[in-house]
Amino acid sequence: MRPYEIVVVLPSEEDQFQKGKEAVAADLAQFKAADVKEEDMGDRILAYPIRKKERGHYILYRTNLDPQSVIPLERAFKLNTSVLKYLLVKVEA
Repeated sequence: MRPYEIVVVLPSEEDQFQKGKEAVAADLAQFKAADVKEEDMGDRILAYPIRKKERGHYILYRTNLDPQSVIPLERAFKLNTSVLKYLLVKVEA
């Protein structure tokens, strides 16, 4: 298990935000993410429109993942229509 940080941008509308947050939590659980810490970074104006959305809600996750599950997790985020953008990086110790 290695430490990773994941920033996820979700739609800012309340119902779509909750749906996306639940979907991301389900994806993390599916790929056995351990010690998940969630930090809500709030609603912000996007630098450029993403899927015709001008605003996005940012969430930072700090977690431990098996390196073998990183690529499948990224694939799940790409297929999730509630996730506007994501960034997954390994934290150097």
